[in-house]
Amino acid sequence: MGWKETAAPVLTRMPAVERPEGHVPFRRKMYWTAGVLVLYFFLTNVTLWGIDTGAGSDLFGQFRSLLAGGQGTVLQLGIGPIVTASIVLQLLGGANLLGLDTNNDPRDQAIYQGLQKFLVLVMICLTGIPMVFLGNFLTPSASLANSLGVGIFGVQVLIFAQIAAGAVLLLFMDEVISKWGVGSGIGLFIVAGVSQSLVGGLLFWQGGIGSQGLIPTWFDIALGNAPSIPPLLSVDGLSFLLIQAGILGLITTVLIYVVVVYAESVRVEIPLSHARVKGARGRFPVKLIYASVLPMILVRALQANIQFFGQILVSVLGPGGMPDWLGVYADGQAVSGIFYYLAPIYNRQSWMWWLGGTTAEPWQIMLRVAIDLTFMIIGGAIFAIFWVETADMGPESTAKQIQNSGMQIPGFRKNLGVIEKVMERYIPQVTVLGGALVGLLAVLANMLGTIGNVSGTGLLLTISITYKLYEEIAEEQLMEMHPMMRDMFGGGDD
Repeated sequence: MGWKETAAPVLTRMPAVERPEGHVPFRRKMYWTAGVLVLYFFLTNVTLWGIDTGAGSDLFGQFRSLLAGGQGTVLQLGIGPIVTASIVLQLLGGANLLGLDTNNDPRDQAIYQGLQKFLVLVMICLTGIPMVFLGNFLTPSASLANSLGVGIFGVQVLIFAQIAAGAVLLLFMDEVISKWGVGSGIGLFIVAGVSQSLVGGLLFWQGGIGSQGLIPTWFDIALGNAPSIPPLLSVDGLSFLLIQAGILGLITTVLIYVVVVYAESVRVEIPLSHARVKGARGRFPVKLIYASVLPMILVRALQANIQFFGQILVSVLGPGGMPDWLGVYADGQAVSGIFYYLAPIYNRQSWMWWLGGTTAEPWQIMLRVAIDLTFMIIGGAIFAIFWVETADMGPESTAKQIQNSGMQIPGFRKNLGVIEKVMERYIPQVTVLGGALVGLLAVLANMLGTIGNVSGTGLLLTISITYKLYEEIAEEQLMEMHPMMRDMFGGGDD
């Protein structure tokens, strides 16, 4: 008896959001999407009951906006467990260890979805338990422990129960949007979190130049309220304008936006014609960023888990308990050792040693930059390939979709193998190239800085997801006006 027969009774009975039986009107999809987003913003402001307010450090640090959660809130874990479970499934599926036919077998589809939920629960425990019971990440309230008479451990159990419930709720919120709403729940949560940081980076009005938003900074400069501004035509003045006044962050943000939108529009269009309906023609677009930017979540989540492991080790072993070659930590961040070199470049201060933001030697910084670039470029390409295969976007799956729709490639025989060979000329190469390009852009955006200090990956994801959401909304509206097109693309009621 294989693992499927053993696990199927449990995995197929995992709670799930019911799929709509027929077509969901566009307006209703928007209502569901808006409702889930309102719930998401509400949960990010629900503080954990039982923690010592103001105590503890954010374990995820620079990854926080990318993981779409909130430090000290019910959504403490964010989408981290969901993404980590997806990484495990991607690796297992890519190595053909699951033996599941998710394309044609409904039972295997149910097993796969149940396995994903089970892995999410496992990741909630693996991430949440060390976060709550080890280190100084979520400090329990001693006064509450005394008043309840349950001790510190009892309060920690209550805290873990809350963050576990929040992570499970986020899992089902993502499923609601995927089945009843527009777009991807995970993508929308990332856009929501990053957009908050972008708006703050533009409008935040406290802290003075260097800390406040871009618009208030330039108001202060124009009104002469900024003290000790160096002559703007000098080297120091140019550095002030680029760094403290935020011009470099603005240029980087706009440049990344232009590059991503342009890359989304670059495509190879394969002509199609209907085998039976004369004059019915179409095109299958193979975009430069064919796998989308979402595989970058998997790459950054892998880096976040590596840093998470290092911080747990130093928390358990103590500041001097970890070998120096493995990692030396200061203020919760690795400053040397393997964990330092494996940490991504977060911002300008991470590598501009002449600004005094880091005490590392220049050769150490350059080695870290090189490792981060290699990790993101190669990792982006690899995870893009996995994403394409598991999302049924590979040459074989695409050829089946084209043949099942009654379309064919003009000038070629109407044969599944022939269509697949044509797709193999473009999809694998474009997938690798697009994944590597996105990885390079993410590192460059982090190195140069952005508005609101949004991570490069978060900015890339926000632009790409918003662009795709716009395309999906336009497609939904088109299908609402022309129901026959919905039938052609497999979105009918039956």
